[in-house]
Amino acid sequence: MSTPTVSVVTQRWVLALGAIASLMAALDTLVVATALSTIRRDLEASVETLEWTVNGYNLSFAVLLMTAAVVGDRFGRRRMFAVGLAIFVTASAACALSTSVAALIAARVVQGVGAALIMTLALALASAAFPPQRRGVAMGVLQGITGLAVACGPLVGGAVAEGLSWQWIFWLNVPIGLIAIPLVLNRIPETFGPDTKVDTGGLALLTCGAFGVVWGLVRGNTAGWASAEIVVALAGGVAVIIAFAVWEAGRPEPMIPMRLFASRGFTAGNTAIFLLFAGLFGSVFFYAQFLQIVFGYGPLGAGLRLLPWTLTLFFCAPIAGLLADRIGERPLMAGGLAMQAGGMFWIARIAEPGMVYAALVIPLVVSGIGVSMALPSTQTAVVGAVEHAALGKAAGANSMMRELGGVFGIAVAVAVFTGAGGYGSAAQFVDGFGPAIAVGAGLSLLGAAVALALPGRRAAVAVTDAPEMMAADHAVTSEVATIEG
Repeated sequence: MSTPTVSVVTQRWVLALGAIASLMAALDTLVVATALSTIRRDLEASVETLEWTVNGYNLSFAVLLMTAAVVGDRFGRRRMFAVGLAIFVTASAACALSTSVAALIAARVVQGVGAALIMTLALALASAAFPPQRRGVAMGVLQGITGLAVACGPLVGGAVAEGLSWQWIFWLNVPIGLIAIPLVLNRIPETFGPDTKVDTGGLALLTCGAFGVVWGLVRGNTAGWASAEIVVALAGGVAVIIAFAVWEAGRPEPMIPMRLFASRGFTAGNTAIFLLFAGLFGSVFFYAQFLQIVFGYGPLGAGLRLLPWTLTLFFCAPIAGLLADRIGERPLMAGGLAMQAGGMFWIARIAEPGMVYAALVIPLVVSGIGVSMALPSTQTAVVGAVEHAALGKAAGANSMMRELGGVFGIAVAVAVFTGAGGYGSAAQFVDGFGPAIAVGAGLSLLGAAVALALPGRRAAVAVTDAPEMMAADHAVTSEVATIEG
């Protein structure tokens, strides 16, 4: 498949529209973090239902990442990118109009569907539009913008929630999306990829299995961990995930080739990133609430005080990327996960009502540096462990494992928090906060141990200049490649 000649003007339109759409979708990954306390009060939400306002988005996003690439290849990337924008805009309006937490959760799930199409196909369209010698720059622009959006999500969400209202977090997407859709249809050329069949069976099994496990973790404290509901949800979820692996092993065109897990680097890298994001997202869910409930800051004040944690991405990640080429991924991933664990254990240990904010700054920086060290190495480790033809699916599996790790981490953290504390007072919140963050730190420490199983330094994998492979590789490695928020 050859690359069609695309004018410089068209390339600029592709990059600009892809960046704008990706910015919206990436912001909404964590933009609600600093507004959770406000949403909880306005909609009278419990911590379990509040959790689903984040996990509903991330779960649908995660399981559809690889399917979005296939759908775009088969039905047209531009067309499905515009469809993704329309879904995202409609769901954003539904979020803003929600008068109950159930309605907000449902709208967030639909938002995740649109985000999966947007984030995946923005990179695929840019990859197809730019020639090999300029493609890396285009990818860097898109991923840099999405990384900035996710890192700044808590701050932006806090500013909007405090300056206007939490509903405006979602209303802001609507006019931008409505302007972007006709421009996408008129300014971006249509492109197609390999006509691969959508693995609907694998998608259904993965979705049901992940949902069952998360549901069991969320409902465990309320329904009772020995209740039939929880036993069936957890056992059934695990069984369905095993069935997914069996299904994929027997498919001629699987979503995730199970043979890749025979590689130590692929398995260790994906497991480590799953645990990295489990600790990261669990802490994201509670840190902003901790700053508001215990310290009394508003949403904007909480977002500003998370900057020592989030801004490390821009200073440390580029350095870590350079070091990975010299010393390999293993020390950076293991050391970074250990630092994240250390920072989180530190915060869990010192958290108490009446403490001063200054005591949090150093452990926030330590934890942020750890994430910034580990993150750039993960995709390199995973794709470097597979043969060239499997690069796209390996990178897609890595992106999906990141998102699913985040969903799992929030579910575990909320389960621990609910069992030990609550929202009755600052002291009661801290009673649950400390154990929840400590468990997230434990998951990060486990990730550090897993990272030690990565192979030592290896030669970098040479990526082909063929546009169809570049599109497949980049299309499934989008927003979460630079999540730091």
